[in-house]
Amino acid sequence: MKYSSIFHAQLHFMNKLFLCMLLMSATIIANSQVNDKEPRLNHIAVYVVDLKISTAFYKDIIGLDTIPEPFHDGRHTWFAVGVKSHLHIISGAAARKEHDKNSHLCFSVASVPEFVKVLVKNKVEYENWAGEKMTITTRVDGVKQIYFKDPDGYWIEINDAKE
Repeated sequence: MKYSSIFHAQLHFMNKLFLCMLLMSATIIANSQVNDKEPRLNHIAVYVVDLKISTAFYKDIIGLDTIPEPFHDGRHTWFAVGVKSHLHIISGAAARKEHDKNSHLCFSVASVPEFVKVLVKNKVEYENWAGEKMTITTRVDGVKQIYFKDPDGYWIEINDAKE
């Protein structure tokens, strides 16, 4: 009985050690894929009229997670949008402006039809590239995509591209 308890304790320790090594390996691999000699995206800044409304939109509609921001001045919200990449929402814009659809933010999701359910539930209109309302585009490479505007009129693309 004594040896059985020791064996289980050792097995439990080995499992924890294996998990730690696996996590460390994944971190090393992820960090090694960033070539410090080449430019990489750090952040995108979006100037908005109402920080509270835009923060809620990017959190609740897009599904982004906030991250700490250094200013603590009530004018900024930062979101993680990738490994070492952020989206900064900054209040102070005087008015909402029209933006061309060719200038847009793009986020990939697992399922465009599932994401559309969030838009419909929140009464956010979307369209395909051609501008047909409530329609999903399927590109020649099979990727599904939609476009819609955030509260300040910035265009956002959602697609299901795997890479």
